Amino acid sequence: MRWIRYSHGGRTGYGILEGDRITEVSGDPFNGFERTRTTCELKSVKLEVPVVPPTFYCVGLNYAEHIREVAAKQGIKASLPEQPDVGYRAVNALIAHEEAVVIPRDASKVQYEGELVVVIGKKAKNLSEAEALSCVLGYTIGNDVSERVWQKSDRTLWRAKNADTFKPMGPWIDTQVDLDALETRVRLNGKETLRFRTNDMIFGVARYISTMTRYLTLYPGDVIWMGTDGSSPDLKATDVVEVEITGLGTLRNPFIAET
Repeated sequence: MRWIRYSHGGRTGYGILEGDRITEVSGDPFNGFERTRTTCELKSVKLEVPVVPPTFYCVGLNYAEHIREVAAKQGIKASLPEQPDVGYRAVNALIAHEEAVVIPRDASKVQYEGELVVVIGKKAKNLSEAEALSCVLGYTIGNDVSERVWQKSDRTLWRAKNADTFKPMGPWIDTQVDLDALETRVRLNGKETLRFRTNDMIFGVARYISTMTRYLTLYPGDVIWMGTDGSSPDLKATDVVEVEITGLGTLRNPFIAET
């Protein structure tokens, strides 16, 4: 099932996407729903971020090749993490599919990171690794935009990672996903610049959820961005970035200059 959050006819709500048509629902995927008889075409609506999360979690340094490339650029020895590490991001940074990432005037080194996003569907605490995926509603796509000069200077990454528009997410939530079958592809202005097996993580989704729920409670609507592989070229205004994950669709966003 594909859950889509959209605006149409002056209202914003959830629907179920089947082919190119959306069936409007009463309710939402987190608290219960009923299908209505109202339908519309996908092309006639504005897509919104598929969920506004109560808590926005993120994973850093979760792909070995990404760690090696970052270390090589810094001239240091690569050191792989020995345990899952969890961070936080800001909801203000979220934008939807096709909305524009605004490059601040004083930004000088902006880059993308195509990521799998886990969407939590049930309250979860103290889950074993074997139980962990039972709390997952589904998956969507994220583009973790970063300003690398700020990332080196700002201790909390408050603007390097969380500036307005720096977190595109979408286009929808897919509930039926085979993690081992996924491949992530990133295209810059239509040209593929990165491809990797999505589930080729140092620590997988189940391991992260199990570790996190040992210390904190996950709630419906929480999201966990699972990190990226490879590296990114520097981006500029007029660029368009597409992040495609097998079966999940494509998240597309233009980049524009702040005015």
